[in-house]
Amino acid sequence: MRNSFTSLFTLIFTFVGSLSFAQKGPKNFPKNCLLVENIACPDRVQFGIQKLADALTDQGFKVKLVHKMGTEKLQQTAVIYISQFGKPMMHIAEKSLQIHQNLMEKKEAFHIVSDKKNEYLIVGSDSSGVLYGCLELADRLKKLGHLPASIDFQDQPQMVLRGACIGLQKTTLLPGRGTYEYPITPQNFPWFYNKKLWIKYLNMLVENRMNTLYLWSGHPFASLVRLKKYPYAVEVDSATFLKNEAMYKFLTHEADKRGIWVIQAFYNIIVSKPFAERHHIKTQDRSRPIIPLIADYTRRSIAAFVEKYPNVGLLVTLGEAMQGSGPDDVNWFSKTIIPGVKDGLKALGKTQEPPIILRAHDTNAPDDLKAAKKVYSNLFTMAKYNGEALTTYEPRGSWAALHKELSEISPVLVENVHIMANLEPFRYGADDFIQKCVQAMHKIDGANGLHLYPQASYWDWPYAADKADPRLLEMDRDWIWYAEWSRYAWNCDRSRSSEFDYWSGKLADKYGCNIEVAKSILTAYEQSGEIAPKLLRRYGITDGNRQTLTLGMFMSELIHPTKYGLFTLLYSSESPKGEMLTEYAKKDWLHQPHMGETPTLIAKEVIENGRNAVNAINAASPYIKKDTAEFNRLKNDIYSYNLLANFYSQKAKAALCVLRYKYSNNISDLEKALPYLESSVQYFSDLAMITKNTYLYANSMQTSQRKIPISGKDGKNKTWVELLPLYQKELANFKKNIQALKFHKNIQSEDTRSIALQNASVNFLDGKTNNFIVVKNARPFLDTAVGIEEVAPVLRGLKALSFSRINQQENGTLLHFKNDKKVQLLIGYFVNKSKTYLSEPELETDASANEYGQAETKIANAVLVPGFPSVNVHSFSFAPGEHSFQLGDGECLVLGFIDGNKKLVPYDAALGTNGEDKDLDWLFQ
Repeated sequence: MRNSFTSLFTLIFTFVGSLSFAQKGPKNFPKNCLLVENIACPDRVQFGIQKLADALTDQGFKVKLVHKMGTEKLQQTAVIYISQFGKPMMHIAEKSLQIHQNLMEKKEAFHIVSDKKNEYLIVGSDSSGVLYGCLELADRLKKLGHLPASIDFQDQPQMVLRGACIGLQKTTLLPGRGTYEYPITPQNFPWFYNKKLWIKYLNMLVENRMNTLYLWSGHPFASLVRLKKYPYAVEVDSATFLKNEAMYKFLTHEADKRGIWVIQAFYNIIVSKPFAERHHIKTQDRSRPIIPLIADYTRRSIAAFVEKYPNVGLLVTLGEAMQGSGPDDVNWFSKTIIPGVKDGLKALGKTQEPPIILRAHDTNAPDDLKAAKKVYSNLFTMAKYNGEALTTYEPRGSWAALHKELSEISPVLVENVHIMANLEPFRYGADDFIQKCVQAMHKIDGANGLHLYPQASYWDWPYAADKADPRLLEMDRDWIWYAEWSRYAWNCDRSRSSEFDYWSGKLADKYGCNIEVAKSILTAYEQSGEIAPKLLRRYGITDGNRQTLTLGMFMSELIHPTKYGLFTLLYSSESPKGEMLTEYAKKDWLHQPHMGETPTLIAKEVIENGRNAVNAINAASPYIKKDTAEFNRLKNDIYSYNLLANFYSQKAKAALCVLRYKYSNNISDLEKALPYLESSVQYFSDLAMITKNTYLYANSMQTSQRKIPISGKDGKNKTWVELLPLYQKELANFKKNIQALKFHKNIQSEDTRSIALQNASVNFLDGKTNNFIVVKNARPFLDTAVGIEEVAPVLRGLKALSFSRINQQENGTLLHFKNDKKVQLLIGYFVNKSKTYLSEPELETDASANEYGQAETKIANAVLVPGFPSVNVHSFSFAPGEHSFQLGDGECLVLGFIDGNKKLVPYDAALGTNGEDKDLDWLFQ
């Protein structure tokens, strides 16, 4: 009969109390203790029991553990029965407590109930429910100092999956490798082999009631499995391979004890570097088609992983490293990935399908799911909540509609709170904003899962960006980030007044102050927490991590965002209805009514938010008794947010004056902008001063993918001190050009925009090419008679290549060429999201979109072709050598090659814009 008692047992605690403890507890509280536990309960339940026993011991209880009930008479004893729902021990407890248990059979649910005889029952719907019930009683014990005299509390989580992620990523690319390509080695990730660190992190997760841990990697398989057919594909040496096996076993076991499901994320299509070298292919190439070799390697890798680590889940990203939505995505998921999982299950002799989580990133997830359901039933989905930032708790538009659709066709939709590019590196703990976001996940997006990124320093985990010796651990620094999101993932419908008191109590404990002082600290968190979301959603270029909001923006980016690859989803779906700076200026000039959240409203609000936050943190400052070093770091972050708010507010006002000049041609409008711009630079100077000795960097990804306000290539331009001279130069140029305008009415910048670019020599290796000279009336396509109507002067005379539109749509554009000197290839993209046209490089969805320096638009609105959208020109840089270059499916203009050392200053030729997009960048150059 003993096995029938698995997951059920009786706990009886007898406590020998000291006089001081007896004074804290209720009268006639038990004095003696006996703990009885079933011998065969699961590890997860044992972990919960141990946590409860530890809490009792910490409060002065003397705990003795035995495995069967004695017959001796117990006096002054507190009895705690613990059982899974429906098991015999639950019924024994019901009789003793004279209750009837009606716990809902929902996963992870629990019920704690007691009577006046010092008897308690913890019952869980499953082993996780038992675990959480034990943790709940332990928490109450710590808070009260004794067991509650009476309790009747039932609870269960609202979110099915509640998890956090860790990236097996680095701040910079490894030599000779692409994005996300980081083998798991002690050299790359020494922390991965630190068991003590893992235990600390897993304990943090379970304390916050999280039940999933995501590990992100581009291609983890070559560090974790060895394939019989491709033994050379392994990327690590034998000793490291054994270490990785041991660590994975350790991690998954320790996670499972805490009710945590480990999920491995990976990208497609990426192969290992040794495999690629053996077969003379690239590790990743977004434009290449699916080939049998890569499909076979990937399928076998997944099968081997599932067979070796059957309790580890899979999170699949179809897009980014392979071309976006289309038949390849559908086929790859249904005919390679899922068969790989099924092969692994077959090898294990299992038929029950574990969940596969499909990430809706750069792919048509509904189409992928519809096809995949024909071969696999247990499919979950994941989508980014506010892109790679945090902007609003009012998601809307097409993005919200996609979330809703996914929630209706998948049993679990996980909301991915991703990267936080607009929050790093400053601390964030706005519980009110976070609670509203989780409510929106449920009510607007229909989600029932949370996937939480670190609040900052994802690429530098486990460390935070703060200058400290020893360095701060991100999980310690950002404790409140994890605590708030996880609390609301469990239950987002708690009352605001009780939540303000709850978090104030947490802060009072942390900083050794009274509750009123703690309320000031929480107010500072809440007020500063409005600033970054408001700034990005009203002034930003993108919700992606190619923009570091806290490093500011240049005037050109504010007054002409489309030139910098404006990601319109930020405004149409991830912001409340409102206006951009350019829209506001146009309406203002035309005397049209404004709508919704305006740039001027935000400029005013963020200053008020910053002022309120500073006043609140200053009010608390004299009364801090504990952890003063961390409080001072928090205080400095609040000051930083205030300065950032004022910097943006003043610069936005300057931008509106400059945009008005576009219509008025009145120099007085530029003169009105000057004091605002001067003020913004002063605020940024102050920001540089207070971060100089407190932060190592503003952004943890320090590669060329960082584009706004400026490239982060080679780890540069990552601090405010580095950016300050650039903003000072921008101001100086503006002053100079205003003065020049007063004496020379028609002055323009001294650049080469009217001087035609010169052709560079390349040899084509695939036979005859079809060329045309870029001039008016030239025909850019072989199968269309339409000719060029107008072209930017710099492009005239270039030797371009013509292709069939139909062939470009179906097969992409392929060039084989050899060049003796460095060259740049100019590609014209039609500005239209239709699948007919080749999409412009977009770092939001394609991490390799700047591999050739192509991410930035070099000439906007550069070519007019009747019946076609406007054309933006990008440049691809090639070192001397032989190249086989493939562009994705879709129509584009191949405008020819120029000198690779020619610096192209980005500008807008404004063809076909009726002068509305008049380029004013020269004012700041």
